[in-house]
Amino acid sequence: MSNQRFASVWDALEDTPEEAENMKLRSAMMTALKDHLARTGMSQAQAAKLFGVAQPPVSDLMRGKIELFSLDALVNMATAAGIHIEMRVLEVA
Repeated sequence: MSNQRFASVWDALEDTPEEAENMKLRSAMMTALKDHLARTGMSQAQAAKLFGVAQPPVSDLMRGKIELFSLDALVNMATAAGIHIEMRVLEVA
């Protein structure tokens, strides 16, 4: 058994640092979208119309099916929902 520690669950689960970073971003976007929909009380049908998608992808979003969403798709949904996105890029020493 290893005592290795990871900064994120994605660092532990993914095979490469690149995959882990992508999953971290996608996870943050999905959480923001789910929180927004819960806060506004928007139905899945209303969200689908706003996002320009069918209702099943909104259900997948709400159920956390991260593997079904690209970062681009999540950015598009967040922008349609009026969520402002900021990104910081940090060099790792």
